[in-house]
Amino acid sequence: MSDRHVLLVRLAAPLQSWGVGSRFTYRDSHSRPTKSGVLGLCAAALGRDRRDDIGDLVGLRFGVRADRPGTPMRDYHTIGGGTYPLRPRDLITDHRRADAVEVAQSGQEGDVFGHHTLEGWYGSPKYIHADPGSGTLVSRQLGRDPLVTERWYLADAAFVVGLEHHDRAFLEEIAHALEHPRRLLWLGRKSCPPTGTLAGPLVEGTVEEAFTGVAALPEADEGSRVWAWIEPSTEHVTGAGEQVLDQPVTFDSGRRAHSVRWERRTRVTIADTAIEWEVVP
Repeated sequence: MSDRHVLLVRLAAPLQSWGVGSRFTYRDSHSRPTKSGVLGLCAAALGRDRRDDIGDLVGLRFGVRADRPGTPMRDYHTIGGGTYPLRPRDLITDHRRADAVEVAQSGQEGDVFGHHTLEGWYGSPKYIHADPGSGTLVSRQLGRDPLVTERWYLADAAFVVGLEHHDRAFLEEIAHALEHPRRLLWLGRKSCPPTGTLAGPLVEGTVEEAFTGVAALPEADEGSRVWAWIEPSTEHVTGAGEQVLDQPVTFDSGRRAHSVRWERRTRVTIADTAIEWEVVP
């Protein structure tokens, strides 16, 4: 009997996005799920706080099998532009806005407020006044350009993730959490919720053995040979494949950090006797 166990996780959705070097105006997506993204998914399912220790999750050996790689899709995204109706919270959280509204309602021109000073940059509304037609409080400065961002996704992709560990009970806990999550789950970005069953078979052996011994997903492309990216075992780490910067150190928003790990790209041949999936849509 093997002392290693593997939990297989199904990641399929109309859209996925696994960023590796994203900034605000440019949000990229890796060609496959990242270890950081998947461990974050597991941590959310377990109900952990961002500041909680993730050492046990980082200790999972990680692999990804691309049953259906999907198609890269670019979203032309804009923020801002046009008029800026005021929300009730704007008057509560910023006394300067409340003062400006009082002036506008008295028939005078409102004062400037907000802290963004860059020309053409999206920010808080300025020069508020009552619209003559509707009476709605809006911004008189209508020439503000919208902020354009570029966001990448994987469309119609389906992956199998392997999480290997010696503690079967720990993997069972993760599997239960994925099907009964304590927090909302998404595949890399909040606009990408997963579909159907996440937790798949829990089998004995290594990630390599699990990828060959479990059938392709129902959504998979035709063919029994698929690409996989597998983290080397602890005794064969250095120099095994290529380095990737997606090993999470902490998810704490104030000091989020990642380290380098190794992974190897390989072809996987799925056995004819492979275990079938039981996917609930």
